Amino acid sequence: MPLQVSDAASYPRLDRRLRLGFVGGGRGGLVGDWHATGARLSDCWEIVAGALSSNPENAVQSGRDWRLAEERIFTDYREMAEKEAARGDGIDAVAICTPNHTHYDIACAFMDAGIDIICDKPITLTSEEALDLATRQRASGLVFGVTHPYVYHPMVRQARAMVRRGDLGPVRQVQVEYAQDWRTGPPDPAFKGAVWRSDPKKVGRASTAGDIGTHAYHLLHFVTGLPVTELRADFHVCGAPKDMEDTAFINLKFENGAPGAMWLTQAAPGNYCGLRLRIYGEKAGLEWEQETAEILRFNPLDQPQQIIVRGHGSGVEPEAERMLRQPRGHGEALSDAWANLYRELAIAIAARRDGLALPDDLLAIPDAMDGARGVKFIEAAADSHEAGGVWTKCWLDG
Repeated sequence: MPLQVSDAASYPRLDRRLRLGFVGGGRGGLVGDWHATGARLSDCWEIVAGALSSNPENAVQSGRDWRLAEERIFTDYREMAEKEAARGDGIDAVAICTPNHTHYDIACAFMDAGIDIICDKPITLTSEEALDLATRQRASGLVFGVTHPYVYHPMVRQARAMVRRGDLGPVRQVQVEYAQDWRTGPPDPAFKGAVWRSDPKKVGRASTAGDIGTHAYHLLHFVTGLPVTELRADFHVCGAPKDMEDTAFINLKFENGAPGAMWLTQAAPGNYCGLRLRIYGEKAGLEWEQETAEILRFNPLDQPQQIIVRGHGSGVEPEAERMLRQPRGHGEALSDAWANLYRELAIAIAARRDGLALPDDLLAIPDAMDGARGVKFIEAAADSHEAGGVWTKCWLDG
């Protein structure tokens, strides 16, 4: 039995590392490096197989770079799914680290083979495809995790626990922004990631709103627990001329009637990974920024500001504390968030394979339905922009 369940205050222990395969993420793949680093740092996975590139030569060389056994280096993901499913020591899950337009077919191939899925966002180009994946996941019972690593920072879990406990009172307004600058100048044709992110055939109907907007959208829902029922969006090109937007301004309406605002840009010089969330309720406010991820600012009305720092004790909730690797003063980073993501996925997959029930509220994994809501958000933003910024429904129930 590879999983020993204890209680909701700590993560259960795996008696073996699970076996992980990759599709995409080979040479020159920054996202693949993030996945691989997180999986290794979690100490829950061994990377044993891969179809690491659509270019056969690059796939083979990347597999050798990753020290994979020759018979487990593949140039076709379909062959990989078939052969890994047939092995007694086949992969327990596959990480899909490829451009958006390929996710649906790859996920279907591995789900059909009975293999759990770890997929980059957006999970598909259309909400119809995304809902189909969610339906397949429910029917199969497989785990389908979507890689939103920012919600695996301990202080995001702290914020979520505080909001849901009522420390802010009813939420009255929310503001989220994600600002970068890497698309301010002319695109670099040597940067493949920049090329396909500007191709609507590969990214769908939005570029920046899909690339970083889905992270911002998931973050605000994850922390507040409030569905966004409607939005209105304006897309802009604020950097060098390009075919798709590099900036979006989006107004939001939450299910409880509260307003919200979202600013997304990849053309704001001096901004690197400026994901920032601010939530204000009747009694207090919370502020969190990804570039200073270890700090959460809590602002009770008519009281001094409280600064909550990642670490053990001193008001840190169990949901955050069980993610910690270092005491205060020893910095944790995005790589630790990726490791937390891969640890929670390993626990969920081990439990599914062993038929074990986990304690309530132990895990908070973005799943296929969360992925479908992210795709619907992109579609609603594009619909609104194309219609002149009209209010557009954007929530998927399920």
